[in-house]
Amino acid sequence: MDKRFIMTSSPHVRSEDSTRSIMLDVLIAMLPALVLSVYTFGARAFMLTIVAVCSCVLFEYLYCRLIKRPQPVGDLSAAVTGVLLAYNLPVAVPIWIPVIGSFFAIVIVKQLYGGIGKNVFNPALAARVFLFLSWPVHMSNFTAPHSAMPLLSRVDAVVTATPMGIVKAGGAISGINLMDMLLGNTGGCIGETSALALIAGGVYLVARRVISPRIPLTYLASVAIVSVLSPGAGLDNLTWMGLQLLGGGLMLGAIFMATDYTTSPVTIGGQYVYGIGCGLLTIFIRYFGAYSEGVSFSILIMNALVWAIDMAFKPPRYGTKRFEKIENYFKAKSKKKDGESS
Repeated sequence: MDKRFIMTSSPHVRSEDSTRSIMLDVLIAMLPALVLSVYTFGARAFMLTIVAVCSCVLFEYLYCRLIKRPQPVGDLSAAVTGVLLAYNLPVAVPIWIPVIGSFFAIVIVKQLYGGIGKNVFNPALAARVFLFLSWPVHMSNFTAPHSAMPLLSRVDAVVTATPMGIVKAGGAISGINLMDMLLGNTGGCIGETSALALIAGGVYLVARRVISPRIPLTYLASVAIVSVLSPGAGLDNLTWMGLQLLGGGLMLGAIFMATDYTTSPVTIGGQYVYGIGCGLLTIFIRYFGAYSEGVSFSILIMNALVWAIDMAFKPPRYGTKRFEKIENYFKAKSKKKDGESS
């Protein structure tokens, strides 16, 4: 029989993209931030990234081997999780921190839900929150840029506050420089300090069509609009907006973690709502919460709502109208009232 006439189930459109090629593009997009972090914090930043990547890959291999699940190590998703986890860590953390974070991200958040494509929360972000709640001192110990730090021994470097931490504590904001925040010459986690490097990676991902700009742009736009309308710390509107956009992990979260395929909406309308929700929650936590940052918590909260968002924007079946069931309900109710009145 001619294979051209054999009918199969959908989808019928095939793509040359694979999980491995997509993850490889993400790794390439994160390279500028890694280079800048090594320049800013030294070789220890690279070492912690390697430890996190190797730990994630190892835990995924061992878990899948233990339960006799097909090995997904070659798809590079564990490597991406490792890099993102390292980017969410201060460079002064002990070496065992990324190892424990990798176990939590891969085994607890990813594999126990069924593996790639089935986890509800972003593994790297969930691991960051877990580490922050478990070891807050280590996760809040930020070092000054270009401090000499050993690779393996205990870190005894110059401690500094992040720009968002200074604002939250009501400290002197005269030392905050937006250009330093753009280039990464400031305190913070390994991969979040240079907004320029992260934007360059985001442009690459959009150009390669790995991600859509809907979520990052709506996320950043909602933060920008709210912050420019309600400035604080005695700063003018534009300076305050720049501080909110360039500070903390906003660029890292908006570009690389809020856009995670598994934990973000698939519907177009849902992606806009998701991005706006992440932005509003981030600003709300920064303004009114106890923490100076809100990116991790806001994305995780919106991760939990993705199923509802997609359900709300789910397109109607072909041949039916949106809200047809609701219309039929009210029509039947109206007919019933008319019958009772007559």
